[in-house]
Amino acid sequence: MTEKEERLARDRAEIAARVASFRETQQKFERAREEYYETTLAKALKGSGRPSFWR
Repeated sequence: MTEKEERLARDRAEIAARVASFRETQQKFERAREEYYETTLAKALKGSGRPSFWR
């Protein structure tokens, strides 16, 4: 491999690692949003005095 090819390969590997890290972070935020939604909905239904159909 030439020096240029090696540099490009390193750059591609770095970009791939950054993309993977970004996706992982986004998935973590999505799980946190879903958990917050479910918790908030459960609290709202529990406090409303109405029967809950989610169980």
